[in-house]
Amino acid sequence: MCVLCIYFAKMFHCLQKIVLLCMVFQVRLLMIIVHKISELQQILQDVRQKGESIGLVPTMGALHEGHASLVRRSVSENDFTVVSIFLNPTQFNDKDDLEKYPRTLDSDCNLLEECGAQLAFAPNVDEIYPEPDTRQFSYPPTDTVMEGAFRPGHFNGVCQIVSKLFAYVEPDRAYFGEKDYQQIAVIRRMVDDLDFHLQIVPCPVVREDSGLAMSSRNTLLTEDERRLAANIYRVLKRSKSLNASIADTHDYVVSTIDAIPGLKVQYYSIVDGDTLADVESWNDAESIVGCITVFCGHVPIRLIDHIRYK
Repeated sequence: MCVLCIYFAKMFHCLQKIVLLCMVFQVRLLMIIVHKISELQQILQDVRQKGESIGLVPTMGALHEGHASLVRRSVSENDFTVVSIFLNPTQFNDKDDLEKYPRTLDSDCNLLEECGAQLAFAPNVDEIYPEPDTRQFSYPPTDTVMEGAFRPGHFNGVCQIVSKLFAYVEPDRAYFGEKDYQQIAVIRRMVDDLDFHLQIVPCPVVREDSGLAMSSRNTLLTEDERRLAANIYRVLKRSKSLNASIADTHDYVVSTIDAIPGLKVQYYSIVDGDTLADVESWNDAESIVGCITVFCGHVPIRLIDHIRYK
């Protein structure tokens, strides 16, 4: 009996060691979540001292496969990936829009961990804005057309938060989805203006099987509305094969989408892909992009998309 007791005691001791090792191993695999700027910078100081590269993926949360693609690319191109999760109030000119925006921090962190991100930075508003940010950014025409015209102050808020994140993280590369095509152009202007030394990495739009561009706002749509919204990209794709003038292409897209019950175009602009200035001819620029915003559904949800013509 004593022999058996000794045997089981040794077995239990071995199991304890195995469990401890597993716990230590798991801790090393788990993503770090921090809420304070000081915590973030202390960790990143250690990363830089090792000579490791840092990638940053700024987000407002409510993450989906489009965000995941940005994170996976950063993980593949950098030694250490930081993902910020912060619903920035200064870029919302509509308080109702801010209130409706999905908030899913727990599931966001689970997704980031699956993608291999090393750190999630999820501060509260007071951490980022202990006092009002009165800085003004102006990059016409890049920030005054399209979204800039219909959402006054939006890009100023974007520049406020992104410039703060760049200063906190000091990344080697920052990753943005091309769904927000105009936003990338504005951020490039800000990077040049403030002399940030980093690479802006634009990443392709990720779409649902229907063609609808993945967006956090899609969660606010019913299933019927999601099917309806898929028509936006279908019409944009068809417009590429029209072989028509810029004006006729514009009118086709707007009239076709507006004819679908439940969809209403706010604007559709065909612009120089670099400056975002309007073009009148397909020969006016080497890169030409069509950018659109459409209201979808009974309680209208604002959806953006774009298509590259050349």
